[in-house]
Amino acid sequence: MNILHELAATVEARKGDDPDTSWTAKLLAKGPEKCAEKFGEEAVEAIIEAVKGDKAKLTSEAADVLYHLLVMLAARDVALDDVLAELARRQGTSGIAEKASRPKT
Repeated sequence: MNILHELAATVEARKGDDPDTSWTAKLLAKGPEKCAEKFGEEAVEAIIEAVKGDKAKLTSEAADVLYHLLVMLAARDVALDDVLAELARRQGTSGIAEKASRPKT
């Protein structure tokens, strides 16, 4: 088991925990929309650090992004393994070709 799987399992285990004792439970209790908002905030912070070029701060913000992504996925009952399977399905396919194959919305 790698750290992302361990973290995803911890997030899943926090569902239904007391929001006063767990940050993850607090986020999940606020619903998927709040989890998505928090993920977006963290993504913007990572972008800012990437532009600034501070590797240490970008590393820290990237960790926050991954954590909040897992919380957002858990809020919508999307398993990390499903996301990883989608990445595996795309592997070896040109990004341009993969994007062109998606249904038009």
